[in-house]
Amino acid sequence: MHENNHSPRGRRSVPLSDLDPALTEISRRVIGCAIETHKELGPGYPIDIYRKALMHELKHEEISHETDKPFKVEFDGEEIGTVTADMYVGDRFLLKLLADSNEVDGGARSELRATLRAADLELGLIINFGQRRLKDGLVRVLNPDALRDDDEYEEEDEHEYAAQAGEE
Repeated sequence: MHENNHSPRGRRSVPLSDLDPALTEISRRVIGCAIETHKELGPGYPIDIYRKALMHELKHEEISHETDKPFKVEFDGEEIGTVTADMYVGDRFLLKLLADSNEVDGGARSELRATLRAADLELGLIINFGQRRLKDGLVRVLNPDALRDDDEYEEEDEHEYAAQAGEE
């Protein structure tokens, strides 16, 4: 782990190079699909429009995904309910989709992190199609329980993702 790698909020962050390369690659492909969706539609539509357009783009790129995927929540070894992910992609990570003109807040991050814990997955992405530039609405959220280190991780990699997808 890189000791001096900190996010703007002072939390330690995990560089993409520390994640499974296959996971990183599929997440970059999904970001590319989201950028194409946003380029075509722009901000301002309801979330359902973006969801359908992104599903179309993922299908076109042959990226497997499920929408409204439920995951069991357990407490003290007992199932107490379920949480639902907007999208479960490639059997590897979760997407939370937004169409909000405001920045992604801590509530959205916490909700996705909790869903990641229930799903026992490392990575989730928040994609906020309501931003003028999509790269301003891309947030990577990691599940600290599924990583090697128990520190709380969170990193906004919109610039790195956008550069990879050719938007910067």
